[in-house]
Amino acid sequence: MTAMILDGRALAKTIAEEIANEVAEFKQERSFAPAIAVLRVGEDPASVSYAKMIRRSFEKAEMEFELHALPETAGEGELLALVTDLNAGEDVHGIMIQEPLPQGIRAEVIIEAMSPDKDVDGVHPANAGRLAQVAPAGRPPGVSGYFVPATPAGGMEILRRHAVELKGKRAVVVGRSNIVGKPMALLLLRENATVTICHSRTVNLDAVCREADILCAGAGRAQMIKGDWIKPGAVVIDFGFNRLGDKWVGDVDFEAAKEVAGMITPVPGGTGSMTNVMLMKNVLEAARRQMAR
Repeated sequence: MTAMILDGRALAKTIAEEIANEVAEFKQERSFAPAIAVLRVGEDPASVSYAKMIRRSFEKAEMEFELHALPETAGEGELLALVTDLNAGEDVHGIMIQEPLPQGIRAEVIIEAMSPDKDVDGVHPANAGRLAQVAPAGRPPGVSGYFVPATPAGGMEILRRHAVELKGKRAVVVGRSNIVGKPMALLLLRENATVTICHSRTVNLDAVCREADILCAGAGRAQMIKGDWIKPGAVVIDFGFNRLGDKWVGDVDFEAAKEVAGMITPVPGGTGSMTNVMLMKNVLEAARRQMAR
């Protein structure tokens, strides 16, 4: 039995169309479009490429995009001043700081300087803390509005749109980064899954993975999760994106895993395709909240 392929590209296209319609309604009501400011220091190739992708996605939805690209020689004070200006700017609703930042600029200082209301990448400590404290689904949240990093938000949207039952299920998240593993674990916990977080120091990682009804891979190691690590019928969400020879692969050995899993995201064409549309969704929501004040 071959797994059902969870097509992130097709779903992202559907959601992008939904967002474009919502943006059109927003513009009709407000006479302006939701806007994001992307900040970069230096010309890291991956960051440059990602910014171009964001621009294309936003412009296609008729949302505003502005890039602030500082030279590699820019100092922490210069970047802080820019963030302060963007926090105050009424025409910017979301701010995204691209990493890595050059040596000498402390990412944590820059991130904490952002307004949590404009942190559409969900990395500010206030947003991370609210996600950690939010009540389980079905109860009043108990915290004010917050933003979730776009990549795990996209993974959750894939699960939601395919009606994957999470309540009471055993979920295993491999990886503990602040932008994928930790928030994904908290999102699953909020939906009443029983969650285990694994990492490079986990003992008998393969055995823990085999217990998962929902297996989420975000460790950043090419094809580390083998087919025989997967429980038959499990749902596999692969956040990995690794160069292996002349191709891109996930953290899961896809060809072996698809013969065991019940559902699985491919790489490319899975969770990565969802990231931009979830970022757009966050910016639209940020604009709505700011206008409601």
